[in-house]
Amino acid sequence: MLYAIIGEDVSDSLSKRLSVRPAHLERLQALQNAGRLVLAGPNPAIDSENPAEAGFTGSLIVAEFATLEEAQSWANTDPYIDAGVYANVVVKPFKKIFP
Repeated sequence: MLYAIIGEDVSDSLSKRLSVRPAHLERLQALQNAGRLVLAGPNPAIDSENPAEAGFTGSLIVAEFATLEEAQSWANTDPYIDAGVYANVVVKPFKKIFP
C-alpha cells in the first residue's frame, strides 16, 4: 500500500537540512531503485522553486510499504529526524487516484 510521509520542519531548518541531505537522498534513492517511490520533495518556504535562504517548511514522500508500521519505522529513521530538521512527522495511508 502507499503511504504519505509528511515532515514539518523546525524554524530555520536550512543549515540542518543541508548537513544531512546526502544521507536523506540516499534513502530515497534506495526506495526509487526498489520501485517503491512515487514522489518526494520539499515544501519551499516561499512561492519559488529555489527559495534560497528562505529554506523549506517540510517535505512530502509518497512510497509503497507493506504496512503502516513499516512506513512509520522507515520515517522514524530518516536522517532529518536525527539532525533536528523535522519538528513533526505524520505517516498516513494514501490512495492514489490520478494520474
